[in-house]
Amino acid sequence: MLKALRDYRAAEQDMRRRGRVALGINEKDMQALRHLMRAHEQGNNLSPTDVSRFLSISTASTTALIDRLVSSGHIRRKLHPTDRRALELVPTEKSNREMRELFGPMHQRMLAVATALSADEAEVVAGFLQQLTDVVDEKPASTGQTDEVSGAC
Repeated sequence: MLKALRDYRAAEQDMRRRGRVALGINEKDMQALRHLMRAHEQGNNLSPTDVSRFLSISTASTTALIDRLVSSGHIRRKLHPTDRRALELVPTEKSNREMRELFGPMHQRMLAVATALSADEAEVVAGFLQQLTDVVDEKPASTGQTDEVSGAC
């Protein structure tokens, strides 16, 4: 079971790498772009400070990241509607189109796999994944012992 999860994770990481290469952006840029797009879909435009906090990077790194995404045509800077001193970062139609083209078909195939499960199967899988998520999110003190399953610390 855990091998299947490792295989899935490796395949997903490779898919994300291929997406970054196709978009011509790096990992942090992709994380920022996805965060900006999610916020925009919910009716919110984020500021450079929001991006800096989300990525836990310095203001200088944030400025460089934003400059790259603006130069590549993935986002645009926009003055805040009520605070003329503030900026909002808005994903462009180019970003929306490229993301749909790159990831839309794969997301549809994933949805087909998920919807093929019975309600009981989906509940078991969701519960299993949530339990693994809870385990991974825990921050236990390191004991120096190896993981019995993989042999990793």
